[in-house]
Amino acid sequence: MNTQNPSPENAETTAKLDQTSAPAQLNQAGQIDQAGQLPEADPLDDSPVIAEVFGDSEKLIRMFHEKLVQEGVLRGMIGPKEVSRLWERHLLNSAALAPFLRDFAQEKHIAHLRVADVGSGAGFPGLVLAAMLPEHYFTLIEPMERRCEWLNENIDMMGLKNARVLRARAEQLHGEAEFDVVTCRAVARMSKLAGWVMPLVHRGGRFIALKGQAAQDEIDSAKAQIRQYRGAFAHVDLAPVAQGVEPTHVVSITKR
Repeated sequence: MNTQNPSPENAETTAKLDQTSAPAQLNQAGQIDQAGQLPEADPLDDSPVIAEVFGDSEKLIRMFHEKLVQEGVLRGMIGPKEVSRLWERHLLNSAALAPFLRDFAQEKHIAHLRVADVGSGAGFPGLVLAAMLPEHYFTLIEPMERRCEWLNENIDMMGLKNARVLRARAEQLHGEAEFDVVTCRAVARMSKLAGWVMPLVHRGGRFIALKGQAAQDEIDSAKAQIRQYRGAFAHVDLAPVAQGVEPTHVVSITKR
């Protein structure tokens, strides 16, 4: 897939949570970590939880997981400590948004949602959601060229026909594109995020984001910005992830 190339990336403007690390090394087993040592195994690798959560998309998600393990640290997509907690912290966490998209599609009677994932980075949650929800169409918005290359490689490897990569900052698309749903994870505080993402949400659409424990505080502090960009009914849900896995916080805001 071709990646569009607008103006050069600006790390400060995107304010994306840095997932990069110091240069990694390959150990004798061919696996990657920062010190050249064998990384710890992920305790969920063989858990039945993976099949329960991902269902028909499990094979694709395992392909993505394997690429992250083998190349993610070396290419600066994830930190070395993340290899042993990819399932819980990243893949299952991203999957927690899938029920919110399904519910919204059913609520609005939309068979094929147009979804934008802002600041897709290594593919969380955009690639995970695209694999889980093949009936919906995903645009993965990412300003950094090397991350766009990574995303396109994974789209091709996983055979995703419902996903494309757009190299851009969210602000560059204002007035150019709108989506039924906009998602993101670990991009910025709501006071900044509202101005970046709400102009991309179609009227009647929804912004759905993975946030940390301070999610409600962020919404409370950003009420003026949310109203300014026609956001309404902002609330936080404590979303289940999987049995034995800590739930996550999901922010939902409707566009008036």
